[in-house]
Amino acid sequence: MGNARQKMTYDAIVIGSGISGGWAAKELCEKGLKTLVLERGRMVKHREDYPTAMKHPWELENRGRMPDKFKEENPIVSRCYALDSATEHFFVKDSQHPYIQEKPFDWIRAYQVGGKSLLWARQVQRWSKFDFAAPERDGFAVPWAINYDDLAPWYSYVEKFAGISGNKDGLETLPDGEFLPPFEINCLEKEIQKSIKANYKDRHPVIGRCAHLTKPQDVHLQGGRGQCMARSLCYRGCPYGAYFSSNSSTLPAAEKTGNMTLRPDSVVEAIIYDEQTQKAVGVRVIDANTKETAEYFAKIIFVNAACINTNLVLLNSTSNRFPNGLGNDNGLLGKYVAFHNYRGSMTASYDGLEDGYYFGRRPSQMIIPSFRNVYKQETDFLRGYLVAFSASRGSWQGGSWQEGFGGEWKDSLTKPSGWGVFMMMQGETIPKESNHVRLSKDQKDAWGIPQLITSIGYDDNDERLLKDFLQQGAEMLEKAGCKNINTRDSGQAPGLDIHEMGGVRMGKDPKTSLLNKWNQLHSCKNVFVTDGACMTSTGSQNPSLTFMALTARAANYAAEELKKGNL
Repeated sequence: MGNARQKMTYDAIVIGSGISGGWAAKELCEKGLKTLVLERGRMVKHREDYPTAMKHPWELENRGRMPDKFKEENPIVSRCYALDSATEHFFVKDSQHPYIQEKPFDWIRAYQVGGKSLLWARQVQRWSKFDFAAPERDGFAVPWAINYDDLAPWYSYVEKFAGISGNKDGLETLPDGEFLPPFEINCLEKEIQKSIKANYKDRHPVIGRCAHLTKPQDVHLQGGRGQCMARSLCYRGCPYGAYFSSNSSTLPAAEKTGNMTLRPDSVVEAIIYDEQTQKAVGVRVIDANTKETAEYFAKIIFVNAACINTNLVLLNSTSNRFPNGLGNDNGLLGKYVAFHNYRGSMTASYDGLEDGYYFGRRPSQMIIPSFRNVYKQETDFLRGYLVAFSASRGSWQGGSWQEGFGGEWKDSLTKPSGWGVFMMMQGETIPKESNHVRLSKDQKDAWGIPQLITSIGYDDNDERLLKDFLQQGAEMLEKAGCKNINTRDSGQAPGLDIHEMGGVRMGKDPKTSLLNKWNQLHSCKNVFVTDGACMTSTGSQNPSLTFMALTARAANYAAEELKKGNL
């Protein structure tokens, strides 16, 4: 090997530095592997590069609201709940990486070191045995290659390091984990919880599990992380390191080993496949700013570019052996993309409990694990939905937030008014071959890479599931004594849930899946995919904890196989 190539050679390459990429970097580096982490976005250093983290609302232009001109120029990203003038520097603007929507799809992206781990909603729930068994039992997608017992120890492993606030609830539909103390449930939420338990034997409202340090342990303190202050300014970047992000947690752990090389501004064009060895040997990278190309080499490659971009990278990684994309012998790469249905929500008001209040701005909601079709098929739709709800006091009257002006109105804002309730759904969608992404044959992006075409939409199952939530949610609130219940179908496009999954799904059979039980490409064993692209089905839980556990499990296996000489 020449000196030039030797300098560009590592034991492992990780594509992406977000939630799953950060975990891959940490695990591989701690196993002693010299690891190159490639991030297409800019460098963001923990604490140093959170410019708005400590600003008051009046220090932000327009008190944080984005100007109309920005919304006109960026209709897609402007629809994201977390975007305002305090966070917009963490988001990809619509023109910066264009794509082609065959069906409406809001692709929300965050290109920087840490990726969307700086912007995520930090809600984490384990899957249950029912979620892994669902595709095989109900006859959709393909059977999962693993089950809950395979992943349970890895859930525990990542939970201890990440720091998860929650309560041990003893539910088989939402397995308990390694928890820090839970956030407090307020008095109205307790009333609603009590009512739902009394009226429904299959519905179990519990405090949500979230990746926040309510009581930091030694592993967190040693990493320089501190306690959550319940400020609810998380999307700006947390200077306390109180919520889990790659920047505050996994990347510093990887860097501490001395084995990580982090290269931002590195757009991966393709993975390089060697016809003789029948392995991937490296990646081709385009500098985001200069557009210069370079090649880096490694024995194992982890693709963690986030679901849609991971599909893009693999589809663009063509060779004589793989003319339709790396590992794509069965033509299923980019297909069976799924997401979470967020369209349903409702608000309500509540009379009473005016002597009760609460502390801070809690970062978690109450949740009800999916109660539809858990043990058997019992509705006219497949699978179900997680319900999240919260109660709060503010300028709330008659089920809406009140605006006003003048001294009397301002004085009223300093006093809690009536209680309001917000409830939403997070529905499982069924993976379908027609929901897919593919490469454009004639349009390219600024780096000369084919633009992505998204063809992802809802179906009748999604509509029936939504209808059921709106009926059941309103009924639960009504039985709890809530009034002025207003249900809403947002009609939002897929993608705005920011939970896209699939396209490079796991499975037992190479004819119907791309990855095996260790997240390896069936036909290119030294390439691993452990972000959302690997998911066979979506469950109804927030997916990031499962990505973390899958990544840690796969990285441990990859390091062991490499040392045995099998990769």
